[in-house]
Amino acid sequence: MTGLSKILNLLIAVIIFSVIVIFHELGHFLLAKKNGIEVTEFSLGMGPRILSAVKGETRYSLKLFPIGGSCMMAGEDGEETGPGSFNNASVWGRITVVAAGPVFNFILAFLLALIITSVIGYDPATVLQVEEGSPAAEAGLQEGDRIIQYQGKHISIGRDVSLYESLHGMQDNEIHMKVNRNGEILDLNFTAASEEQYMLGFSYLPEGEAEITEIYVDGALMKAGVQAGDVITAVNGTAVENAKELQEYFDQNPMTSEAVTLTVDRDGRVKEFTATPTVRRLVSRGFVYNLYREKTNFAGVIQYSAVEVRYWISSTIESLALLIKGTFTVNDLSGPVGIVDAIGSSVEEAKSEGTVIMWMQMLYWAILLSANLGVMNLLPLPALDGGRLVFLFAEALTRKKVNPNVEGMIHFAGFVLLMILMVFVLFNDIKRL
Repeated sequence: MTGLSKILNLLIAVIIFSVIVIFHELGHFLLAKKNGIEVTEFSLGMGPRILSAVKGETRYSLKLFPIGGSCMMAGEDGEETGPGSFNNASVWGRITVVAAGPVFNFILAFLLALIITSVIGYDPATVLQVEEGSPAAEAGLQEGDRIIQYQGKHISIGRDVSLYESLHGMQDNEIHMKVNRNGEILDLNFTAASEEQYMLGFSYLPEGEAEITEIYVDGALMKAGVQAGDVITAVNGTAVENAKELQEYFDQNPMTSEAVTLTVDRDGRVKEFTATPTVRRLVSRGFVYNLYREKTNFAGVIQYSAVEVRYWISSTIESLALLIKGTFTVNDLSGPVGIVDAIGSSVEEAKSEGTVIMWMQMLYWAILLSANLGVMNLLPLPALDGGRLVFLFAEALTRKKVNPNVEGMIHFAGFVLLMILMVFVLFNDIKRL
């Protein structure tokens, strides 16, 4: 990647971040105005002002660091209760103002999803192939069946199945699924073939270069720091030119408990990782499902745009649940630096597929990040919108305001912890680079 490409990719990432943040703050701004609350400053970015202008009661500012933004309201963090003060508004008015930021992120994600779904469609969860003689075939699964439920999870698109398998792994060989076959709903249950073997926990392209397409949660390569998109160029010092040679190497050198060293190409940078394979159950589901997109009609565009947003919201929530369980750790989190690098890499890869695909890739990232920001801001943690909502709902139920000084101290403590986490994540991002 050339220096100019890096600058352009950085600019793209900054624009995506800026649009998402400004839309979030716009939600707070519009609902504040609606409830008669005075907005003292509406800004994009953090740090010292570069440009600013005052219109009416509000100063509009562009600040030096293009990460974050703010909608500062009179009396928001104090006891001020005069006309136009945040605290002077009704409790339900304040709730709508605080909730509007995350809600606007979901609205933005939906609007962007409309564009993507209109242009390249959606990925129906259709069964493409059933292995002859497999338990899936014996259970009655047929090519063309539409998966609507998998292991108890509702399925709308092919990526729903992929998300389940990525986050939970293919460890359970008891498969329970429902399919729609020409309007008839069928329950199918079967025991998939499985065997235990040493695994690194990844998938790669079957043809061409040995590009890693998926890293399994809690697998050896995830713990080692290998990422999807890395291209394997050598295993234990033996060069591999493509996926065929990689498969031949593994066929001739079955994995054991011995550590494996992978050399990978990550955006032109050579990196080396050492990982110790772990014993895992390898489940062969016996069928292949669709992950390719196809066009749909106007009603389908509306429906599957909402499904797209729901997919990213649910993936964020499920990932957070795994973080709480300890499957993920804070070392797996990415901050702005890591995200900018990932956006740059994906946009660079998409360029070879044409301008339209490149734009779709940028919109795809914007949807992911906007939905993610919406979910994260609704977490009931101090300093976040969700933390403020906890206090406001408590006030609505008890009809008694929490002491503003106490609430302020709690939010300040939460802000400090959030900044510490951001610095830690930033350090990890830089270390990965």
